[in-house]
Amino acid sequence: MAATVLVWAAFALSARVSEASALAFADIALIRAVVPTLVFLPFLPARLPMIRRAGLGNCAVIAIGAGLPFFWLAVRGGAVTSAAHVSTLIAGTVPVSVAVLIWVRDGTRPTPLGAGALGLILVGVALIVGPIAGATALGGAVTLLLASLCWGAFTLAVKRSGLDPLGCALVIALPSTLGMGVLMATGLARSNWGSFTLEEAMPFILVQGLCVSVLALLTYAFAIARLGSARCAVLGSVTPALAALMAIPVLGEPLDLPTGLAICVICAGVCLSARAGRAGG
Repeated sequence: MAATVLVWAAFALSARVSEASALAFADIALIRAVVPTLVFLPFLPARLPMIRRAGLGNCAVIAIGAGLPFFWLAVRGGAVTSAAHVSTLIAGTVPVSVAVLIWVRDGTRPTPLGAGALGLILVGVALIVGPIAGATALGGAVTLLLASLCWGAFTLAVKRSGLDPLGCALVIALPSTLGMGVLMATGLARSNWGSFTLEEAMPFILVQGLCVSVLALLTYAFAIARLGSARCAVLGSVTPALAALMAIPVLGEPLDLPTGLAICVICAGVCLSARAGRAGG
C-alpha cells in the first residue's frame, strides 16, 4: 500500500507538469495506454471469458472512468492548478463521488456516520476551492472534481463487473490504445512525436506507463487482499498530503495554510468514511 500511495502521489505531480513538457497530451496518453497493453496482452486470451461476462456497459464505464477521458480531465485540471489540488480533488473526493452515484443509481443514502464523513470531505473541498482566484483556476478545480466522478464510476463498475486486476487493466488499456491511435492517425489529436527525446519521454514512461498503469494496479490489488478495502482507503488518504509535500522540492510549489488545512480535513473525512463503510458491512 505504501508503494501504491507513492505512485498515486507521483501521478499527481506528473499530471501537473504534463502540458508544460515537450510531449503533447496525445503522446503521454499513448504511453500511458501502450505500456500496460504490451505488459498485459499475453493474459488477454485467458481473460476474454471474464471480460464477456462483465458486460459491455460495465466495460465501457471502466474504460471511460480510468482511461482516456479520466486522464484528459486530470491533465487539463492539473495544468491550471497544483499537484496538491490534483491529488486532493481527485483521490480525496472519491468517497463523495461514489456516494452520489449510488444515490442517483439506487436511491440509497449514506448512513448518518457516512453522511458526516462526506460532509467533512466537502468542507475540505470548500477550503481548497474557496481561495482560488480566477476563472481558469476555478475551472481547473471543477475539471478535477469531474475526474473524481469518473473514478467513482470506475470504482463501482469494477465491483459490479467481477473483473480481476489483469482483466481490468486490459479493459482500460486496449480501448485507450485504440482510441488514441485513431485520434492521432486522423489528426484529431496533436502529437509531438519525433520532436522530443527519449530522455524527455522517460519520466512519463516510468510514472504514467509503468508505475501508474502497471505497478499501482497490482500493488493496490495485493494490498486490498491483505489489508481489506476499508484499511486501504484510510492509508490511501495519505496521498494528498504526500503529493503536496513532494511538490515542494520537485515542482517548487509552496504549501499554503488553506491547502494544508483542506488536506487534513479531507484525509479525516476519508478515514471516517472508511470507518462508516466498515460499520455498515
